[in-house]
Amino acid sequence: MRIGVNVLNFGPGTDPGRLRSWAQTVEGLGFDLLMVSDHVVVTPDVAAQYPAPFYEPFTTLSWLAGITSRVQLGTTVLIVPYRHPLLVARMAANLHQLSGGRLVLGVAVGWARQEFAALDVPFEQRGKLTDDALETMRAAWANEDDYRSGQIPIWVGGNSDAGIRRAVRLGDAWHPLGITLPWFREAVERLMVVAEKERRPVPRLAPRINLHLTAAPVTDPDRRAGVGTIEQIIDDLDELRRLGADAVILDPFNGDPDETRHPEAAWRALATVAAARMEQR
Repeated sequence: MRIGVNVLNFGPGTDPGRLRSWAQTVEGLGFDLLMVSDHVVVTPDVAAQYPAPFYEPFTTLSWLAGITSRVQLGTTVLIVPYRHPLLVARMAANLHQLSGGRLVLGVAVGWARQEFAALDVPFEQRGKLTDDALETMRAAWANEDDYRSGQIPIWVGGNSDAGIRRAVRLGDAWHPLGITLPWFREAVERLMVVAEKERRPVPRLAPRINLHLTAAPVTDPDRRAGVGTIEQIIDDLDELRRLGADAVILDPFNGDPDETRHPEAAWRALATVAAARMEQR
């Protein structure tokens, strides 16, 4: 099972130097994937959670591809309706080629109504727009010589039933975010039922979980995966592996924009996880 990190490409403490340090830390600790988020317009609803500056993911990953050599690069998640699908197909294909085949394209439909309005994209149609765009992108990669770049894995985000159906129909992996383990167990069963009904293969599992290291065990029955002591976090990763996860992305952002000014705590937590997993081996 591969382990990746959601790198903070937003917030008041983020700049090129900090992004470089994030990339060097993630690759240096031996993690398998480095992923970033996506917003185009930092409207008030976006800024409330992810304040400016917000570094555009394709631009950022292209730069980080030159700084790194081994780690896979990806989006968690690209908001598909924000860009023309042929533009996304070309940018993704070029980045995949330039990085030596390291791109993972995580996608979702989006949630920020004000951002949709600013981009003049109909919010209520975001599901259909996403489905149509993914089909267009796959067709472009398959049929146009200058789009071809080998297989770019598509991880479909979304914890809803619609997200599960989209992952089965159009994705290589299902990429739910911020999960609890009981919910995930039940959702995997739903995923398998949908795949059987659609007569399609079950997509791989690639959840994104929190990374919040605590000194004392967290006993809340609604504890999210990745929150707790290092023993709880390692147990969570082991359980996800047993449930069939092909990859797990750790998200060290706990919601305070000031964290972006002081990433050292997140880096220490990542180092603790890396060391614990090394001991397991």
